[in-house]
Amino acid sequence: MRIEVMGNGYDEILDPKALDFLVALDSEFAGRRVALLDTRRARRARYAAGQLPHFLAETAHIREDASWRVAPPAPGLVDRRVEITGPPDKKMTVNALNSGARVWLADFEDALAPTWDNLMGGQANLIAALDGELDFESSGKRYVVVPDPATIVVRPRGWHLAEKHIVVDGRPISASLVDFGLHFFHCAQRQIDAGKGPYFYLPKLESHREARLWNDVFVFAQNYLGIPRGTIRATVLIETITAAFEMDEILWELREHAAGLNAGRWDYIFSIIKQFGQRADFVLPDRADVTMTVPFLRSYTELLVKTCHKRGAHAIGGMAAFIPSRDPAVNEVAFGKVRADKEREAGDGFDGSWVAHPGLVSTCSDAFTAVLGDRPHQLDRQRSEVAVSADDLLAVDLTPGAVTAEGLRSNVAVALRYFDSWLRGTGAAAIFDLMEDAATAEIARCQVWQWVHHRTPLAGGDVVTEDLVRSIVDDEEAGLRPAAARIFLETALAEELPAFFTPEAYARYLV
Repeated sequence: MRIEVMGNGYDEILDPKALDFLVALDSEFAGRRVALLDTRRARRARYAAGQLPHFLAETAHIREDASWRVAPPAPGLVDRRVEITGPPDKKMTVNALNSGARVWLADFEDALAPTWDNLMGGQANLIAALDGELDFESSGKRYVVVPDPATIVVRPRGWHLAEKHIVVDGRPISASLVDFGLHFFHCAQRQIDAGKGPYFYLPKLESHREARLWNDVFVFAQNYLGIPRGTIRATVLIETITAAFEMDEILWELREHAAGLNAGRWDYIFSIIKQFGQRADFVLPDRADVTMTVPFLRSYTELLVKTCHKRGAHAIGGMAAFIPSRDPAVNEVAFGKVRADKEREAGDGFDGSWVAHPGLVSTCSDAFTAVLGDRPHQLDRQRSEVAVSADDLLAVDLTPGAVTAEGLRSNVAVALRYFDSWLRGTGAAAIFDLMEDAATAEIARCQVWQWVHHRTPLAGGDVVTEDLVRSIVDDEEAGLRPAAARIFLETALAEELPAFFTPEAYARYLV
């Protein structure tokens, strides 16, 4: 097999042995990845025709067997009461590792615009951080990684994405295998030498068969580099409605490598819209009103905690996306909401949660410490009283008048500004005091598609139409790159809803 690298530089990352490893991964797993993506498309077509997801009869024995457990928590992943997320640029890497969070999710996925420099520079930054050689300067001051930093957990891109800069026999390689493979090749032993290990967050999974593919990748990679089987640990983001029906099965497939499940709230909402967008009975209200206390989200998180603790796995809560403001009044309200959200999660049995900014670490930590005390987690809290049915997971209901003109304009404004930021190479963008990433932008553009598709009534008597959306785009696009509006219009007003904005936008616009 012949591998070609289309990007420039980074020879220390893309050395011949590392490229041989990528070729080996591609040779072993590319065909299975394509088949699973075909399964995704077929499933989505069935939902569009009226079918709904359900708990699988063929895997009932896995769910009903109370005896099995995942591997015990690995070093550095025992206490996860607060985790911080962000892209692996130099500044974020140093600040996240020094933030006081127990874990840093080094994000190559939703928080990273996948330019070549961002991708390869991120790999180099993780190596430098583990070697104690990473620093950055700001306002004449030098910042370095402190002793005993946060545990690094890498989130590679999802199975649906390809890496256009690296091709094998003329076709782009899986972006998942590139991000995982390069980090594992260069950093697995470094992590072990530091007393921890190569740890990963797995995004966008839609089934236990996709988890099985990841587990087989882990076994292959460990054997290839002579690292003991089970050294890798992975936390799966339950951020699709289909995965919510297969949480036990996902943990089973990954059980020797499993570290827990995460309530990926933003992608989960996006998944509901994407899978059932053509159905009038699944129209969601304004994005700001889809909180974690609405019935279908409440059921999903309760089931996640119960499933995790039954299997000895950590349950990690969703992200607080607020960015501290210079306005004290804004901060007072927002910090109160963040505190209440984290107190709810800790009270529900979660073992930790996410924040997007160092300024929120103490708020999250305090909320969990109030429940945990000196304990590293609450895996002993089994939540046996929780009973969640398929109907509970699908209990989506639109309150009449719950879509507003302000909510529509906000979605258009956020999506346009995020796409503009993404095109400029920034995948985690502070917009209107919130940290927006690809997942939150997807909610915004998919809601617009859904509301146009169903001519959803607005509070006040108007309806959402394509002409109305175009007029809002005209108002909001001033000062933004023209391609931002093109991406939005092509993906929010298409006849069929594109599953993701990223594949086509990456192929056409980023270098």
